[in-house]
Amino acid sequence: MAINIPVDLLSKLSAQLRQQLGTQTPPAEELEKILHALLQSAIARLDLVSRSEFDAQCKVLARTRERLEAAEKQLQSLAG
Repeated sequence: MAINIPVDLLSKLSAQLRQQLGTQTPPAEELEKILHALLQSAIARLDLVSRSEFDAQCKVLARTRERLEAAEKQLQSLAG
């Protein structure tokens, strides 16, 4: 599954990383912590929902669609 990440978001992350690192190259563990924090911050700004929330909304939509179809059938039977 490909994820389409906006270029401006990548540019901002890159700038933040450069700001955090300066001219130093930290140890791998410290670099991982910095990247994790930056990515968490970026992801928090995206308009995302969890998989469970998505699945719940799909179920609500399916129930609503069923009720709409039932109401349309009832309306047709009353009209004609």
